Amino acid sequence: MEKLRVVRQAVVCLIIAVGALGQEAGAQGSHKLLGGPQGRVRSAKGEPLEGIMIQLISQKNAIRTTVYSNAEGRYEFPKLETNLYTLRIARPMEFRPYLKESVRIDGATQLEDIVLEQVADTEWLPPTQEIAAQLTGAEWLMNLPGTGEEKRMFINSCNWCHSYQQIFRSRHDEQGWRTIVTRMVTGAGSPLINVREQLREPLEQREKIVQFLARVRGPEAKDPPFHLLPGPRGPATRVVVTEYELPRLELAAHDVGGDSKGNIWYTPHRSSFVGKLDPKSGVVTEYHIPVIPGALPGTHSVWVDKNDVVWFSENWAHSLTKFDPRTERFTQVRVETDAPVNSPGFGNFGLAPDGSIWNTAGGAVLKIDPETGKIVKKYPFKRIRSTYDNLISQDGNFWAGGQWPGNLVGMLDIRTGLMWEAETHTPLSGPAKGAFDREGNAWLGGRAGALIRMDGKTHLAKEYYPPTPYVSFYEAMPDKNGEIWASELHAGRFGRFDPRTEQWIEYVLPEPFAHNRRTWIDNSTDPVTVWYADHEGYMVRLQP
Repeated sequence: MEKLRVVRQAVVCLIIAVGALGQEAGAQGSHKLLGGPQGRVRSAKGEPLEGIMIQLISQKNAIRTTVYSNAEGRYEFPKLETNLYTLRIARPMEFRPYLKESVRIDGATQLEDIVLEQVADTEWLPPTQEIAAQLTGAEWLMNLPGTGEEKRMFINSCNWCHSYQQIFRSRHDEQGWRTIVTRMVTGAGSPLINVREQLREPLEQREKIVQFLARVRGPEAKDPPFHLLPGPRGPATRVVVTEYELPRLELAAHDVGGDSKGNIWYTPHRSSFVGKLDPKSGVVTEYHIPVIPGALPGTHSVWVDKNDVVWFSENWAHSLTKFDPRTERFTQVRVETDAPVNSPGFGNFGLAPDGSIWNTAGGAVLKIDPETGKIVKKYPFKRIRSTYDNLISQDGNFWAGGQWPGNLVGMLDIRTGLMWEAETHTPLSGPAKGAFDREGNAWLGGRAGALIRMDGKTHLAKEYYPPTPYVSFYEAMPDKNGEIWASELHAGRFGRFDPRTEQWIEYVLPEPFAHNRRTWIDNSTDPVTVWYADHEGYMVRLQP
C-alpha cells in the first residue's frame, strides 16, 4: 500500500513517538516491549484473526509503530507517548481497509475491537488498484502468467536497483519495454549516466525479458485474480516494527551503521546529505558532503570505527570519505580505479580493525591506505574477476567476497596470502553483501534467492533457501547468537535463519518492499535489535 504520510517536508528532527520504548526498550525483547494500547482483531463473523498488522501513526511526527495479532486475535503495543494517533491496518490485503483518525493514546488504552470485512468470499482477490498497491514483488511474480524460464531470467536481471512495484504497476508496449530494459541493463550502475561496455546477459535473454514484460504488462494485458502469500503466524507475530520517515525525498537510502553511542548512520545513494538518527532523542541530523565536480553525489557503504569516526564510500566519485562527528569535518580521498567517474568504482569496501581499507578490482583483492587512497598490496584471484562486497573477519585475519554476476565465493587468509575460491550449486547465485560470523564462516546474500555460506574450515559454499518463493537477498548479517538476518527483497519480509536447525522465521513487514542493502545489528540488546534503511526512504527498527 502507498505509504501514509502525515508529515513529508524536509525536517531535521523527528521526535520518537515511543516514549519509554526509545529510552530503555532497546535492551529488551518484544515480550517486554508491552504495556501500551491493546485490543483485539476479529472477522465480521466473530472469529479471531492472527497475523494482522495493527499500526499506530503519531499525528505529531508520523512515526509508525506496528504490532501483530496473535492466535487469539489480541495485540498489544509498547508504551507510547500520550498523543493523538491514526489507527489503521497496514496492508489489509484480503480485508477491506480500516482506518480511524485522532485516536487518543494515554498509557495502556483499551481500544475497541477492530472488525474486518473480507474483500471476497474466496481466496482469490479482485485485481483492483488498491489491492495491487499492497502486493509484494514475489506475489506479482506468483500471480502473473509466464514460464519458469521467463521469471527466472527476469529475477536474474532486474532484482536489485528498485522494487518490482515500479515495473509491474506500469504498462508499455513492446517497443516501450525494449527501450526501458535496454537502458536499465546497459546503464553502468543505478545513475544510468554511463553505458557499460560489457553486456551483463546475452541479447537473446534480454529479448525474452522484453517479450515477457510486453505480454504480461502490455497496454491490453489483463490482471488475473490475485492469490496471496501466507501471513505471519506464531513466532513471526512476536515483533515490534518501528518506521521513521527520512527527511528528504528521493534519497535512495542504502546502508546503515551504528556507533558506540547508539546513533544510526545512513547513506543516501543519490544525495550529498548523509544522516544520523539518535534513537534516544529521536533527532535526525543531516550533514552535507562537499560535492566533487563532475560527479553525481551519493554515498554507498558506511562503517563506524572504534573511535566513532564514520567512513563512507562515494561510489560515483570514487572517493573514500571520512567524517569526524566531533569536529563535523569531512576528508575526501580519491581511490585508485580504472572505472570512469559516474560509474561504480568504489562502493562496498571493507574496514579492518587496523584501519586499513579493502576492495577488489582487476582480478585481485586490494589493501588500500585510508590516508592516501593508494593500493599498498594485491592478492590475486585465480578465477574471480572482482567481488560485490568485501567482508573482513572480526579479528582482521580473513577477507571474503562473492563474484556478481556469477557463483564464485572467495576467502583469503590475509596473514599467509592463501586464497580459496568455491562455486555455489546455483549457476547465477549472485553472492552480494554480508559478514563473517563468530565462527569464521562468511555469509552472503544471494541475488538468486538463497543465503550463501562459505565455510571457514572446509572452504566450501552452501546455499539455504527461504520458504517464500521469488525472493532475492542483497545481504546476510550474522548476530551474536549465530542467527542470520536478511531482508527478503521483493517479498516484504525480513528473514531470520538459524543455521544450527536450518529453521526460518519470516517477519512480514508493514510495507511491501523490504528493499534493504545493509542491516546493522545491535548485539548489545537481548534479543538483538535490527536496523535497516529502506530504499524507499524510511528507517526501520525490528525488535523481536
